[in-house]
Amino acid sequence: MDDQMDKKLLRPTDRVTPLPGSSAVAGKVIWAPAKSLWFTGMALAGLIGVVAFPSWEAAGVTFLLMLLTLCLGHSVGMHRLLIHRSFGAPLWLEHALVYLGTLVGMAGPIGMFHIHEIRDWQQQQPDCHSFAKHDVGFWRDAIWQMHCEQVLERPPQLHIEDRVTQDRFYRWLEATWRWQQVPLALLLFAIGGIGFVLWGTGLRVAVSLAGHWVTVHFAHTTGERPYVQDDIAIDGRNLPFWGLFTFGEAFHNNHHAFPRSARMGHDAAQIDPGWWVIRTLGVLGLAWDIRTPDGIETTGLEGVAQ
Repeated sequence: MDDQMDKKLLRPTDRVTPLPGSSAVAGKVIWAPAKSLWFTGMALAGLIGVVAFPSWEAAGVTFLLMLLTLCLGHSVGMHRLLIHRSFGAPLWLEHALVYLGTLVGMAGPIGMFHIHEIRDWQQQQPDCHSFAKHDVGFWRDAIWQMHCEQVLERPPQLHIEDRVTQDRFYRWLEATWRWQQVPLALLLFAIGGIGFVLWGTGLRVAVSLAGHWVTVHFAHTTGERPYVQDDIAIDGRNLPFWGLFTFGEAFHNNHHAFPRSARMGHDAAQIDPGWWVIRTLGVLGLAWDIRTPDGIETTGLEGVAQ
């Protein structure tokens, strides 16, 4: 299967350019006040919601919102479409999916490039800082990832394409990404009062951020490695029983080997709901040039205007 792949699928994108002396190792971890207070505030709000406003209806709404924001938004929109360009889609649909991804509460679309690309570049080097390697133990990594940020002493240069940085919608989302919770919170308040807000905003964001970190931590420290890359700092791992709950993102060894593939679960036993969404979009004529480990699936719509 590997021989059939476009070689550019075997490594991350070319957005990162090392400068003379750039180091993936030299750096420090510092407290990030805005990041830390954001997560802590959401977690406290969610805890108050669960204790003071217990409700199966609020739990159901929160679960539905997590499906929409994490699967359609983060996995399909932010990760596979915006960052890896693993399939093509109409611009209106791309904007809608990325908006849902922004509601996860992790970062805006441009901020996601900074988080993703620098980390991936570090991991592809012979060695890298422990912040990107996740090798400092479960609880210390939790504190680092949820409350701190990494500052490299000699970072590489990051180039994000103009189609993203010059897109007015993406620039607006980047400037207001935390505030995007407000319209949703107002809608939740109108539907079910303050309890729905605490569940559907606070608890959802806190669980989404914590769940993302837990997945990333274990997907770099334990699990299966069908595609072994021993010449890099840290290889991805597949977490066989996590596919459904992570919408396919838990097959991280597959993703490290074929980063531009829209399909992370490579067979029926590797459950990948994000892939199901993309294939459905293809059937509906809303996705084309869908990249897989075997090549590119086309839908006959390559010339459709975006």
